[in-house]
Amino acid sequence: MKFRPCIDLHGGVVKQIVGSTLSEKDDNTLITNYASDRPASWYADAYRKDRLTGGHVIRLGPGNDEAAKEAMSAWPGGLHLGGGVDISNAGQWLEWGAEKVIVTSYIFSEGQVHQDRLQELSESIGANKLVLDLSCRKKDGRYWIVTDRWQNFTQVEVDASSLDYFSAHCSEFLIHGVDVEGKSGGIESELVERLGNWGKMPITYAGGVRSWEDIRRINELGAKKIDFTVGSALDIFGGTGLKYVELVEKNGIGFKNI
Repeated sequence: MKFRPCIDLHGGVVKQIVGSTLSEKDDNTLITNYASDRPASWYADAYRKDRLTGGHVIRLGPGNDEAAKEAMSAWPGGLHLGGGVDISNAGQWLEWGAEKVIVTSYIFSEGQVHQDRLQELSESIGANKLVLDLSCRKKDGRYWIVTDRWQNFTQVEVDASSLDYFSAHCSEFLIHGVDVEGKSGGIESELVERLGNWGKMPITYAGGVRSWEDIRRINELGAKKIDFTVGSALDIFGGTGLKYVELVEKNGIGFKNI
């Protein structure tokens, strides 16, 4: 298990938001937990100095390209880039310094999974450079991939069968528990356990992490296979639940004795 850092960009600013409130049509619905006065490059440089690899930079809408490029330049080969990635720009972001690209809406949109796009992109840049965002919501006791800023349910369940299928086209997964993401209200324990039971390739879980108890539960329920990220609860994003320096320290020893 590893701590994976994050840099979420909205309007060129590093922010922590409640992702399910992000609307393409109306920013008035957006709930912002924190907006930083530090540039994305400051966070990326900190992650580089602390040897935190595999973190993600997510462009939430337009106006984030320059900030994302600055982050890539500050930690070349150390971060994954997501948000608006498709066949036309994936290779460019890799050239600009992303270790891997994270893909969501290009493959998952309007409640559908575009398998032809997935195969084309995977073949174009290589599966080893592709991370799939399988963010999901719970309905009728099952977790379904959601699309279009997490508003629309697909008919694809996050289960062993779908994970097996998608794993043939990528190198890892980023999975948000959408119903708890950005709320610092605790993790989706059942989802983490299901992911740990599968555990055939790297998975980063995001959503609701607020305390060391949540991290212990991810470690236990995920069978020590699931990495995690922390957003709004982290002190460098204005939170009070967890301290960045402590996560860095524990990450260095593999989160033993937590």
